[in-house]
Amino acid sequence: MKTDNYDIAIIGGGPGGIATALEAAVHGIQNIILIDKADNHSSTIRKFYKENKRVDKDWKGKSVQIEGNIPFMDGTKESTLDFFDKLLDLDKIDTLFNTEVESIIKDENEDEFLISTGNQNFKSKAVVVAIGKMGKPNKPEYKIPPSIKAKVNFNLDGCSEGEKILVVGGGNSAAEYAYELADENNNVTLVYRKAQFTRLNPENEEILRTYNGQEKLRLRLNTNITSLENEKGKIKVNFDDGYFTLFDRIIYAIGGTSPIDFLKNCGIKLDSENKPIYNEHYMTNILFLYVAGDIAFNTGGSIAASLNHGYHIVNSYMRRTGKIYAHTDKVEEFLKNNPEFK
Repeated sequence: MKTDNYDIAIIGGGPGGIATALEAAVHGIQNIILIDKADNHSSTIRKFYKENKRVDKDWKGKSVQIEGNIPFMDGTKESTLDFFDKLLDLDKIDTLFNTEVESIIKDENEDEFLISTGNQNFKSKAVVVAIGKMGKPNKPEYKIPPSIKAKVNFNLDGCSEGEKILVVGGGNSAAEYAYELADENNNVTLVYRKAQFTRLNPENEEILRTYNGQEKLRLRLNTNITSLENEKGKIKVNFDDGYFTLFDRIIYAIGGTSPIDFLKNCGIKLDSENKPIYNEHYMTNILFLYVAGDIAFNTGGSIAASLNHGYHIVNSYMRRTGKIYAHTDKVEEFLKNNPEFK
């Protein structure tokens, strides 16, 4: 049974997120939740690794020493997923898949975080953002001509005032992009392939409908884009209803909030290269808000390096809170009974 209040909430079910959850469980922390927008943990491995692909501890020749309680060994795609499956089953870790976190807000008065998924709200004393590499949002299936790529966005970076902009998508990110751009004196059209919105929270849908009625932006529903062309420096967007329109810029929000925008919305400070700023324990400028995995450091796909992030984060949390939990030996017992995972 899931509770509304947690000690640690982990956003992202890759190795960094899994390690944080498991290290927290090993150290006896009771209330832990792991949230991922995919339908299971380790979605990158499941999606991009071929069957029986080797998964090595020393990734690309770089040796990484495991520092925490979660060991890792050479194996295959299948054995790695099986390993994580069995470890996650050992301890009381709540998991919530097919769920995208929309916002993380620190309540300074309550000294906790409010985590919103649009349909559910959770509170947690600490949050770990482990959502994977930055700058890899979903892209359309049709070709984007190289000559217009400078005018194609996957977030709001580089947008200015007075542009004619097409926003593509039907989620909360697309809605927020659209009405924020409209407020900045842009001519905005939001195109969505379905006849009605199915994933918007009530507030965003109400704003869109109001702005559409006031002609501050235009909603173009039940419409697909078939192709893009360069028309004398403008983006010619061809639709499946036989019509086309010229735009100055097109913004895709077809895979949820991009990592950069998500981090900014959380209040996490970024450096000049839009990478999160954090200390030696992976804590950001916000107390008890951490980053882990490739989003914290370009581990280059090293699962072992991401596992170490979780160990340091949990130790940092325990030191700063001054709490001592009852250590569990379930992982040690599991490894004793399953020597193939050593």
